[in-house]
Amino acid sequence: MSDLSAVETALHGVRALIADGSLMPGDRLPSESELSDRLGVSRGSIREAIRTLAALGVLDTRRGSGSFVGELRASDIIQTLSLTVGLLPLESILELYELRRVLEAHAASLAAARCDPETLAGLGELLDRLEATTDDERQSELDHEFHMRILRLGGNEALSAMVGVLRARSRAYHLFPSSEGAAVKSLSDAGHRAILRGLEARDPVAASAAAAAHVSQTEAWLRKLRPAPAG
Repeated sequence: MSDLSAVETALHGVRALIADGSLMPGDRLPSESELSDRLGVSRGSIREAIRTLAALGVLDTRRGSGSFVGELRASDIIQTLSLTVGLLPLESILELYELRRVLEAHAASLAAARCDPETLAGLGELLDRLEATTDDERQSELDHEFHMRILRLGGNEALSAMVGVLRARSRAYHLFPSSEGAAVKSLSDAGHRAILRGLEARDPVAASAAAAAHVSQTEAWLRKLRPAPAG
């Protein structure tokens, strides 16, 4: 057995113990020697498998105490996708816009049913600041905050985590400094206001449609301008 296949065997074996319920959240993993005997691989392969699962948020390794199964919360596991999504080139990111469009539209529809006057006022104030600023980094920050507030309002942590991961990589590509930056910002601001109007009307259909249109518009500008990643 090659080193790679041994590590894969160890990884699959430990995952199987968690997936079938033999190990539950909070449980301590058996010792490396016990897992080595049970799975038929070296302790080194077990160690590599544990490192991989720890990096993915599945296991919690504590110095001097061993390794334990994590809480296995969907949002925490999804957030580890940033390790790989953050490497995607522009062409791959563009493929993800269809997913973003569906998810953000759904989140907006959920938020429309849960808005309260204080939350709506806060979103309006945030858009006032976004529309007033001309600083590229500040625009990106406020834009992201607006969308993430809506996602959190929807009440689904896994959904918020997934969109957060997708948006984080998209934000590496800045459109505002381009030659058409003023037009991009104007349409973006209008898109945000359309979403907010849907929320204010407590209209899930209008909020969802506005969010989908906003993501589509951003994708169209990104395809047209194709800027290099920031930084």
